[in-house]
Amino acid sequence: MRRAVGPLLAVTVALVLADSAVVTLALPAILRHLDTTVGQVAWVLIAFNLVLGLAAVPTAIGFARAQPRVFAAVGIAVFAGASAWCAMAGSIESLVIARCVQALGGALALVGCLELLVAAYGERRGVTAWVTAGVVGTATGPVAGGLLTEAFSWQAIFVVQVPFAVLAVPAALSMSHAAVPAPDRHRPAIRPNLTLALLSAALTAALFLLVLLLVEGWQRSPSTAAVTVSVVPLAALLARPLARVLGPPPEVEVAAGCFLIAGGLAGLGLLPSADLAWTIAPQALVGLGLGLTADRLTAQAMELRLPRAHHAGWTIGARHVGVVVGLAILTPVFTADLQDAQVPAQEAITALVLDAPLLPDDKVKVAEALGRELSAQRGRVPDLHRAFASLDLAPGERPAAARLERDLDEQLERAATRAFRDSFVIGAGLALLALLTVAIPRRRPAR
Repeated sequence: MRRAVGPLLAVTVALVLADSAVVTLALPAILRHLDTTVGQVAWVLIAFNLVLGLAAVPTAIGFARAQPRVFAAVGIAVFAGASAWCAMAGSIESLVIARCVQALGGALALVGCLELLVAAYGERRGVTAWVTAGVVGTATGPVAGGLLTEAFSWQAIFVVQVPFAVLAVPAALSMSHAAVPAPDRHRPAIRPNLTLALLSAALTAALFLLVLLLVEGWQRSPSTAAVTVSVVPLAALLARPLARVLGPPPEVEVAAGCFLIAGGLAGLGLLPSADLAWTIAPQALVGLGLGLTADRLTAQAMELRLPRAHHAGWTIGARHVGVVVGLAILTPVFTADLQDAQVPAQEAITALVLDAPLLPDDKVKVAEALGRELSAQRGRVPDLHRAFASLDLAPGERPAAARLERDLDEQLERAATRAFRDSFVIGAGLALLALLTVAIPRRRPAR
């Protein structure tokens, strides 16, 4: 019975940690549906990660006073109810509040499921299952969210979580003899948790900004973006077998992962064009780095430290506070760069319209339609297709208008790529800071 329950609990862990980034590809749809701004919609991500990061350690401390099965069941139930609330939210404020409640339930569920998985599989396998489920959930969250958004709607992201969570509640309660937390005998592992926090901050550039660049900047569909960013989780899954074959020491493995993430983010900052193929190699480097670092650092932070729940809380807190720090650093940078890019982009648009082989009256019509769209979509990378679709042009003028639309789209793609460049480079710098925490020699105890 215990072993049958284990996979469902592992899926629950993956769902909770996937929620740190699952809405990334849905943010443009949420932005439009709830009629909000980029800065406000970012709080759909920030709120969840901030609450989960801050609640993880207090939750783990409170865990010592409760039965693990009850603790986990309550958390999963709250997570399920909040997921349903997210799906029904009619305003950005309601959605952000629901995400906060979802994160609180998620914190309870994560801590409780750790002990239940250990009870189901034993110490080593249980911790490994918990760590692996978290890595898989974090890496695949954006892909799953993008596919669900394209196939159904952004609300579907939260709807599909509810039945899994509802099934996990009785599964958790069925674990009547789950492990009892041990007394607190160890201080938190500072170095691996600090490295996790810095890497999580860096990875927001790949898991958040790259998605915005693809969907908002390059005007790709959520499904196309989801398939594109699937390179990251696929590479992360390949990293573990590769590490087992090469067999590097743990410190070398983590250092190599940090370096790969930094290199991948630097590559995303130097994209020569808006061709999706250029993103594959940098994403593969980021994914390999994620696969080499996340589970290894989590295992180092928890290894031989009791109670497990306390130290799991520290790793959860470090990871998600890092995400919030990354968003806090990178979001203002790319929004400011996007704002700065608007004036030269509009000047380039004006020049392209004036040079287009259209009749003077048609140029005026195009300019007026573009002006309306640029004003209506201020603060975003504009989609100019509606402006051209609304034009009433003579058949002989339509080929020239179509060429002009393609030229304008290419100009906007170049402007968006440049606007995200600094943020990717800063993300690479955060990964290099994480590398420093690994490379600095440990202080040897005095004899």
